[in-house]
Amino acid sequence: MSSLIQKQGLTSEELQMLNSEMMKKHKSTGITWLLWFFTGGVGGHRFYLGRTGTAVAMLLTLGGLGIWSFIDLFLINSMVKETNEKIENDIIAEIRLLKNAKKNSAAAL
Repeated sequence: MSSLIQKQGLTSEELQMLNSEMMKKHKSTGITWLLWFFTGGVGGHRFYLGRTGTAVAMLLTLGGLGIWSFIDLFLINSMVKETNEKIENDIIAEIRLLKNAKKNSAAAL
């Protein structure tokens, strides 16, 4: 589901909470590129993006002897975008969970 559609049901307070959490948790494209440049052969950029499994594989193979690192040159921007979308969707799910918990506790009283 698109994050825009998910955002439509949020109040302005919940949108502020979403923006605040995104500021804390989002992944920077610039930092990812710097990590790729300096630690690409050992998967530093993938560790940063939370892709631990493939990062460990890169670490053990030295970036597929450089081939994998080269391929990531073309994938980094989409990996950052995908990671940030996942983070945003997770935050929205948490906000909805809190909202439902508040409703349920109010109804129980």
